Amino acid sequence: MITEKSCGAVVFTRDAGEIKYVIIESKEGFYGFPKGHVESGEAELETARREVFEETGLQVEFLEKFRTEDSHPFQRNGETRMKHIVYFLAEFSNQLPVAQTSELNSIHLMNYETAISSFQFESSKRILKEVHSFLLG
Repeated sequence: MITEKSCGAVVFTRDAGEIKYVIIESKEGFYGFPKGHVESGEAELETARREVFEETGLQVEFLEKFRTEDSHPFQRNGETRMKHIVYFLAEFSNQLPVAQTSELNSIHLMNYETAISSFQFESSKRILKEVHSFLLG
């Protein structure tokens, strides 16, 4: 089975003492985190930084000691493939996210409860729970 690798980040900011997460809406209508394919010769963190910037326009700072993964099958051209995604944790401040309209319907800043309830996939909920617990320490 062909495996595709992507990297991205759970991106957050602090607004009036509350953590707000950057949640993207894909062209297919799914809510999740900014991510994309690893390009040749690119390190995981480089891919995550590039994809976050391309999809959201945000310059982020990555937090050390957080890395999580997800894998799931998907269909492309009638063929089942495996998608492997590495997520990091990144923070931004004093910027406005701007959606890459060629790939996204929209970007939202959501608190934890709103973000969890927006996700269609259990893996996205699991990843956000991991991040939120990490941030609350």
